[in-house]
Amino acid sequence: MTTGTRLLSGLGSALVSLATVVALWYLLIAAAHGNALVTKDPVDVFRYLFTGPDAGSHLHTIGAQLRVTLRDAAVGYLVGTAVAVVVACLFVLVRSVEQTFMPMIMVMRTTPVVAMAPLLTLLFGHGLLTVTVICTVIVFFPTLVNMTFGLRSAPPESLDLMDSYGAGRLMTLRKVRLPSALPAFFASAHIAVPSAMIGALVAEWLATGNGMGYQMLISTTTFDYAGLWTSVVVLTVVTVAIYSLVGIVESAVVGRVMPVQKSNEDRAV
Repeated sequence: MTTGTRLLSGLGSALVSLATVVALWYLLIAAAHGNALVTKDPVDVFRYLFTGPDAGSHLHTIGAQLRVTLRDAAVGYLVGTAVAVVVACLFVLVRSVEQTFMPMIMVMRTTPVVAMAPLLTLLFGHGLLTVTVICTVIVFFPTLVNMTFGLRSAPPESLDLMDSYGAGRLMTLRKVRLPSALPAFFASAHIAVPSAMIGALVAEWLATGNGMGYQMLISTTTFDYAGLWTSVVVLTVVTVAIYSLVGIVESAVVGRVMPVQKSNEDRAV
């Protein structure tokens, strides 16, 4: 499959998802019989952003706040993923590390992030650091679990081959385990990327007073329901687009790396 085909496939999936969301949106409005002041449809959202009297101001505000949220989510995702990958490698290399720290990680995971957010705010302040910590907590666990499983799912024959050549644990990790864990890495990314967006919104809502999370809070308190619906729609579209982009990158990277790894193993044998 060529890169263009992957791009078209990902774009098609995003459009199908978007159409499904719009259809469900209208069905929800029809079923709820909601107040016209509160309930907004796609036409109202389009007017709010593009054709209404204050559309330019609305578009600028939401665009600026969206950039903040994307920055917050990206930093949190990258930090959480990096920490999870390092910890997963330690778990595979030194089994005692997993036995020591996994119970602590499980306890941390069972605590709701919303309950932890006020405490984290007190500890780290109201800036980007708090957002990063909250997103890291959310992203860390699914990435850790998937990466640990992926690292341990390397082909046994490849591990035996590395062992027969006297390769150490680090060499085996770099040459065999990490490439074999790429599908698990992207599987975790499909979960962690939207989760990072949620973490950023929670942190902005409870801690930073900035970004789309805070913008939605302001829209609620000022009865700007069109702005609230528009914020939700923009976040949904952006998240679906990012999710589809992860799938495109996965197809390109896994399709390129895995055959090369297999070819190298065959030549070594």
